[in-house]
Amino acid sequence: MELTKRQESILEIVKKEGPITGEQIAERLSINKATLRSDMAILTMFGLLGARPRVGYFYLGRTLNRIIAEKLHQIKVGEIKSIPVVISDQSYVYDAVVKMFIEDVGTLIVVKEKGLLEGVISRKDLLKTTLSSPDIQKLPVSVIMTRMPNIIMVEPEESVWLAAKRLIIHEIDALPVVRSVASANGKKGFEVIGRITKTSITRLFVELGEES
Repeated sequence: MELTKRQESILEIVKKEGPITGEQIAERLSINKATLRSDMAILTMFGLLGARPRVGYFYLGRTLNRIIAEKLHQIKVGEIKSIPVVISDQSYVYDAVVKMFIEDVGTLIVVKEKGLLEGVISRKDLLKTTLSSPDIQKLPVSVIMTRMPNIIMVEPEESVWLAAKRLIIHEIDALPVVRSVASANGKKGFEVIGRITKTSITRLFVELGEES
């Protein structure tokens, strides 16, 4: 969202003189109230200004950055997660290379029986292995994958902001989206129900920009 010069002027007027009526704002800007209406609707809709009947408009003290941050805290991972690209823990490195190429992704999620999270394989993992191993058709993915408790993941109820922060801090391209389940032996497991990537976050920013 980018404010027009007139909208920025409106904010300055309300900051200094609020509460102030629409008629008074229009008078300060030397325009009619009808022309002002769409600007006031945008500024109130995005939470930059508040409005009360018979009182007028007042400044809420929120910046655009804060509004975007609040939006990212409100949107949950489950709302934007995509279908996970998974591979069985019984697969070989060769299978993982083919899968990553066909699916055109940077991360594969390794699952065991019933779709439970077992590991994660990155493009970098596969590159290092294929350069150093002579026979990737016989090398199990379990040898090269990242295992628990070193897997960085996220749950669907967590915020997109938190997911983005984990991607940046750990310098990874994707997170498995999981939910806790009890495995057959009674221990806690994680069922893979999706994934969230840097592309997912970028797409969300574009959509938020188009909405504004």
